[in-house]
Amino acid sequence: MFEIVVFWIFTFIASLFVLIKSADIFTKNGEKIGTFFNMPRFIIGVTIVSVGTSLPELSTSIVAALKGQTEFVAANVIGSNIANILMVLGIALMVAKKLNITWEISHVDLPLLISSCFIFAIIIFDGIIVWQEALILLIGYIVYVFYTIKITQQREPEENTELLSARTVVLFIISIFLVYFSALFTIESIIKIATLLNIGVDIISMSAVAIGTSLPELVVCIAAARMGRAEIAIGNILGSNIFNTFVVASIPAFITPLAVSQVTVNFALPIMIIATLMCYFITQTKQMTQWEGAMLLLIYILYIAKVFAVF
Repeated sequence: MFEIVVFWIFTFIASLFVLIKSADIFTKNGEKIGTFFNMPRFIIGVTIVSVGTSLPELSTSIVAALKGQTEFVAANVIGSNIANILMVLGIALMVAKKLNITWEISHVDLPLLISSCFIFAIIIFDGIIVWQEALILLIGYIVYVFYTIKITQQREPEENTELLSARTVVLFIISIFLVYFSALFTIESIIKIATLLNIGVDIISMSAVAIGTSLPELVVCIAAARMGRAEIAIGNILGSNIFNTFVVASIPAFITPLAVSQVTVNFALPIMIIATLMCYFITQTKQMTQWEGAMLLLIYILYIAKVFAVF
């Protein structure tokens, strides 16, 4: 029994590592392909980059829906959004000591983040996501993309001077297959671990999976925070959360209706709403400090402790 549990835990860690790495390869090579075809930087950002950094959440949610583990999806979305704000932003602020808020973040991303949070909360409150509600979420993301394009379209376009290599295309294609198969093994290992340890799939997805799939955002944010690039550090988190809420929660619902567990609705959803509101209010001073980061991180530790009923 112990050996079997260890095997599946190792499989989970290994498959999640491959998933995150392949998503990174997808993003980097996708950016190169977009640049070669002279796609504007902001278009690449709201399409390829936002999809790439949230690819672990999206791919695992689609596979979970295909395997009938529908409670995974909402728990994954909520867990990832909580991790992005409380853990990733908390660590980024502690590294940077302080980050200044730009106009675009406070007037574009934050209001849309709040909107996406409450739309999602209303939709899952009855414990299920059907395709009609998924369509509403998807329309919400389309609105976000077009609004972002409208705000940023005045920027000067950048000329492309790079050639598109065969290696870039091959790596891009291979990364797509790696994402699918690593997501498949990730979900399978979660199901096995949940069965062997007699805990809910939603519990694992809103904790271990959420932390793992938030690692790409964490790496990007720490690097940006060290350089004092608030627009990248915070924008990446907000954009990822909006994508999770609108796209990751909607695409699998077109495959099958998604059940939402009571634990997710009654416990995790209120935490996500609180975390989102905290993110909004602490940015109103136009500057975020390491003390606020420490507070966010402390709340996340408390959240994880409550998930596993430590006290």
